[in-house]
Amino acid sequence: MRLPFKITFWRVLFAVITLAGAYAVYVRFAYGLGAATNLSDQFPWGLWVGFDVVTGVGLAAGGFTIAGAVYVLHLKQFYPVLRPAILTAFLGYVLVIVGLLIDIGHPLRIYHPMLMGNFQSVMFEVAMCVTFYTSVLALEFSTVIFERFGWKKPKKWVGKVIVPLVIIGVILSFLHQSSLGSLYLIMPSKLYPLWYSPLLPAFFLISAISTGCAMVIFESHLSFRAFGHRLEKNILQHLGRVMLLGMVLYLVLKVQDFTTRGVWDLMVLPRMETYVFWLEMLLGSIIPITLLSIKKVRLSTKGLYLCSILTISGFLFNRMNVSITGITASSGVNYVPSWMEIAVSLSIVAMVIFLFALAVRYFPVFGKPLSESQSKKMLDRQPVIAKKQDNVKPKFRHTYN
Repeated sequence: MRLPFKITFWRVLFAVITLAGAYAVYVRFAYGLGAATNLSDQFPWGLWVGFDVVTGVGLAAGGFTIAGAVYVLHLKQFYPVLRPAILTAFLGYVLVIVGLLIDIGHPLRIYHPMLMGNFQSVMFEVAMCVTFYTSVLALEFSTVIFERFGWKKPKKWVGKVIVPLVIIGVILSFLHQSSLGSLYLIMPSKLYPLWYSPLLPAFFLISAISTGCAMVIFESHLSFRAFGHRLEKNILQHLGRVMLLGMVLYLVLKVQDFTTRGVWDLMVLPRMETYVFWLEMLLGSIIPITLLSIKKVRLSTKGLYLCSILTISGFLFNRMNVSITGITASSGVNYVPSWMEIAVSLSIVAMVIFLFALAVRYFPVFGKPLSESQSKKMLDRQPVIAKKQDNVKPKFRHTYN
């Protein structure tokens, strides 16, 4: 019997991760959090909050960043990467909600904040903003679906309100991206001083914007490799500049914050928090800032791709350090995620990748794919853009309407 698809390593890996995640979800709902996780009263927020929610929301920040640039700031040169950014953000937020649904003790009460909200709670503000912004993303991406099926009137209706929708989405994103940092302001005695700061909301917002640009560069490169879609080099260079500016601002604020609070001595103490903090700063700030300061790297798609990987890695370490590593010592317990917690988180990531690939294949997310010969020629030419283009205003081509 001939299978309708080719068996590859990545498909087998996806199937294994998905099955393991499905089994873990079954155990969690059938037998409770205690059977599936290593959470406790001393450490109630683990991997599912730290990675699936706190990190996942930040990784999806490219949606509001690019949409705001196109519709609010009228930077139309970013238009060709708008739909992929919106798609990534929408899938990210939907699966963040799924992760939260799996994590909370009474999942059937997930709607309670909308009806019985505590208006003075930061968690209420985050819950409402995430809910509303996910709805805004669904409306923004609906134009792609309408275009695919030739539904001109619904697309026209959404097009008439797209600018107010984007403005609302940007406001909501600014609120909850920063408010995720505010969640940890209530635990000054629990969060390790290398990460606790009155500037946590600003750090969360700035790092989300930088990482959102890095995610657009990262997914653009992978989409080009996987589907042959055109790499908009000039756009990626602009995103690299925004990413560099955000990381420099983040580093300057970090230096000012450490000086004000007088915690420089903690950076040389021989303990785990010190090591992971240095790893976070090297990957997420120091190395990519150094690389992006080199003109040849900024003009290279491979260089931008490398910097995006470093930025995303540093961001992951930062969010996991704030939500898990920085709280471990004060909790009095040594929390290590169970294999079921890891399986659920990996399955959520795998599902985002699968759904993104599915949407790109069947909907007009990108422009017309390049042929194999065109893709090979572009890869051969892509590392460095000619210096003579530096002072020439780039021309941008919309790959879709």
